[in-house]
Order: sequence, then structure tokens, then C-alpha cells
Amino acid sequence: PFTDVVTTNLKLGNPTDKNVCFKVKTTAPRRYCVRPNSGVIDAGSSINVSVMLQPFDYDPNEKSKHKFMVQSIMAPTDTSDMEAVWKEAKPDDLMDSKLRCVFELPSENEKA
Repeated sequence: PFTDVVTTNLKLGNPTDKNVCFKVKTTAPRRYCVRPNSGVIDAGSSINVSVMLQPFDYDPNEKSKHKFMVQSIMAPTDTSDMEAVWKEAKPDDLMDSKLRCVFELPSENEKA
């Protein structure tokens, strides 16, 4: 298993009436490609984020160690410099959502 790229989608929603900046972090950055890994979600809308697990040799001991964190903050009026938005963000203004990865191995029926 895991000899090909495995892709799943995260749907990030913004139920507020203001734009929200987000970024996705992981404990295993070499294992995953996340697109887009940051951006702005318009008020009342949502965005799909693709999470791609790169091919690797599966180690059962590693199975529950991969985690993701989606950080979000209310978008300032000027979001042209996203790096500055995150640098200047106060910890109290950030919202963190933590997710743990689960590797689902194909069942015997699916392998054929």
C-alpha cells in the first residue's frame, strides 16, 4: 500500500460574515502536499483543500503520528501580505483545529 499518491479533500467553511485567513500545518511536511496550504475564505463560503499523501514505505508504528492543524484568523482589510498577517497575529485571535490522520488500508476485496 501507499505506493501511489493518495488524495483526500478537506472542506473548510466560513460561516461568519467576515473573510477568514487560513493555513494548514502538518507534523509530517515531507509526507504531504497540501494545496492550497493557505489563503482567504470569503464570508459565508467554503473552500476545498487537497491533501496528498506522497508514496512511502508504510510503517504500522507511524500510523497515528501524523497530524494536521488548520489555523484561522479573521482577515484584516488588507490581505496582500499574508506573511505579515500571520506574523502580526496575536495568539488570542487565532483559532486552531487539530486533526489526526487515519490510514485506511484497502480490504482484501478492494485489492483484486
